[in-house]
Amino acid sequence: MTDASGDGLLELPPLGVYVHLPWCVRKCPYCDFNSHALRGTLPEPDYLDALLADIGAAAASFPRRPAESLFFGGGTPSLFSPTAIGRVLEALRSTGLLGANAEVTLEANPGAVEHGSFRGYADAGVNRVSLGVQSFDPAKLARLGRIHTPDDARSAMDQLASAGIENFNIDLMYGLPEQTVEEAARDVALALSCGAPHLSHYHLTLEPNTLFHHRPPTLPGEDETWEMQAVCEARIAAAGLSQYEVSAYARPGLECRHNLNYWTFGDYLGVGAGAHGKLTFPGRGHVERRAKPRHPDTYRNDPCRHEDRRYVSPADRVFEFMLNSLRLTDGFTLDLLQSRTGVRLARVASLLERAVRKGLLAADDRPGWRPTERGRRYLNDLQILFLPTDTP
Repeated sequence: MTDASGDGLLELPPLGVYVHLPWCVRKCPYCDFNSHALRGTLPEPDYLDALLADIGAAAASFPRRPAESLFFGGGTPSLFSPTAIGRVLEALRSTGLLGANAEVTLEANPGAVEHGSFRGYADAGVNRVSLGVQSFDPAKLARLGRIHTPDDARSAMDQLASAGIENFNIDLMYGLPEQTVEEAARDVALALSCGAPHLSHYHLTLEPNTLFHHRPPTLPGEDETWEMQAVCEARIAAAGLSQYEVSAYARPGLECRHNLNYWTFGDYLGVGAGAHGKLTFPGRGHVERRAKPRHPDTYRNDPCRHEDRRYVSPADRVFEFMLNSLRLTDGFTLDLLQSRTGVRLARVASLLERAVRKGLLAADDRPGWRPTERGRRYLNDLQILFLPTDTP
């Protein structure tokens, strides 16, 4: 079967599940995620009922295949009790939407594990945790609006060890207000000293609709942040963690399976307020984007109504594929490009050749393509080459 455009076969990719838990103790000034400062009591029972109804509806209408990963994101998912997290896991498994050996990640902020210990989350079925540390510098944490201290972060990692959760990630940011290269390197050194097997190390950006965007802090210059990145990358590599994505580093075998599925243009089911999904339907020859209502109250009142669904054209598939796969150090193979987008090489060959000529992309003998060092530094310039135009 061919795509409606006359392109090649679409194949069914792996599936992940994303569950959005949208409340935080306090909204950070740099955050543009669909998150809401908690006012009063967490509406855990009502929101949990909505999540379970959402999962039930998906199971009734979605061709069942067990997901290989599940990610509880937010917001601050660790505000929810281990019992609530366990009930979501039970619902997904009982409906056949989650595999027995799935990677199950819970985002948590140090100091915001309020309703139970990491042991409780582990007993519920969580086997990976992502800690939003961001910095080990008290002054920088205060400037970022974080509610935890460096000691809270260390305590959280001790709790993880006690709970037997060895697979965990530490989120760190660099390019922070008035940060020096030495301070950025010190944050990385402290994270590595904690034995983190996975680091997400990313540049602070001033996103629209955030407090920092409207009231910009004083940030380091471009040359200084580039030096921060280079120095920190060298320290992380020396500690035995390999860079496999623009901002992700891991010990062998501990790469984040859920995020790798995003970056290789896999499918994912979105559950929760504002959750996004992407689903492939080979029999129909198309790819579909889905999005749930953003506001928690709208979602809680009727989680299965007002879901936005959008067909993804072949040209848009190629662009979305490149937005994701070009983040990977190893890039992508020809087989992956064609099977995930249903677009034959002939339709994108000239775009790939242009990227190679600009020194942003390099062909290899897999056959495939990977970003060059220049391409990684100027990733936006590389990705935009694949932006669809109005020209047929």
